[in-house]
Amino acid sequence: MIKRLALLLALLASIVAPVPAAFAQGSLSDTYSGEELVESGREFFGSASQGLASLVERAVSEFGLPNGYILGEDAGGALFAGARYGEGTVYTRNAGQYAVYWQGPSLGFDIGGDGSKVMMLVYNLNQIGDVLGRYAGVNGSAYVLGGFGMTVIKRGPVVMVPIRSGVGARLGVNIGYLNFTNQPTWNPF
Repeated sequence: MIKRLALLLALLASIVAPVPAAFAQGSLSDTYSGEELVESGREFFGSASQGLASLVERAVSEFGLPNGYILGEDAGGALFAGARYGEGTVYTRNAGQYAVYWQGPSLGFDIGGDGSKVMMLVYNLNQIGDVLGRYAGVNGSAYVLGGFGMTVIKRGPVVMVPIRSGVGARLGVNIGYLNFTNQPTWNPF
């Protein structure tokens, strides 16, 4: 059982492996600088934005400059199997703003619940509709009150880096996906 879980985690880690910065630009070519992202995040996260700058710097150094980002809120919970639901707005320079919703199941050694404000950096976005679909990833959480966290999820060439500032109590590691849609739904699959 543990060997199978380790193999599954290794497989998912290879799926969400970092994309070199040289390939991080899509055809929605106008990107956002690190300073613009930090400023937008500060306005959105408010007083909880102290750790934001270092996480944005880390994402930009690994993936380059994003050509879109999502600001929103989500909540999730798990008792080994779990679910996450959220909603937000996609921002791009060329295609404007677009409402988006996400939901998804998770499975793993994960217990607890959390609520978060989320900034997702979006890379390789050719058109606004490329945001929609299922993005696989591995997520780990260990906090009692809250803090900032960063993960990477991927679908085809599109890479998203969710940066969360959450509140709750959660401990564990899980695998799962987020399904991005243009309409809200309670079905996590």
